[in-house]
Amino acid sequence: MFRHLPPAVIVILGTLLGALSMLSVARAASPVELKPVKVDLPESDRMFQGSGAAAINNNCLACHSAGMVLNQPALSRQAWTAEVNKMITAYKAPVAPEDVGAIVDYLDRIKGEK
Repeated sequence: MFRHLPPAVIVILGTLLGALSMLSVARAASPVELKPVKVDLPESDRMFQGSGAAAINNNCLACHSAGMVLNQPALSRQAWTAEVNKMITAYKAPVAPEDVGAIVDYLDRIKGEK
């Protein structure tokens, strides 16, 4: 197959292939080491207040602080509905199905587009 190549090219290719095989052996010999990471999340006992706050306090504060939610931009009701559904479907948030409407109502009332 390589008979038509000049001998110098064959030597260069052989050297390159040998070097590449040495690199792959070296990589296999040193496996990737995963190290634990500690993340300190801010603590807060702040809760949502007002009518309808129970649903968002009971479902959303497990993952989000009230401050994080309250610092979001004002969104349309449709956008808040999409956000709540994304938390449930994409992130597997354990939101009670009967609370979804109340959560959207609350978010629309306090952070909805006016």
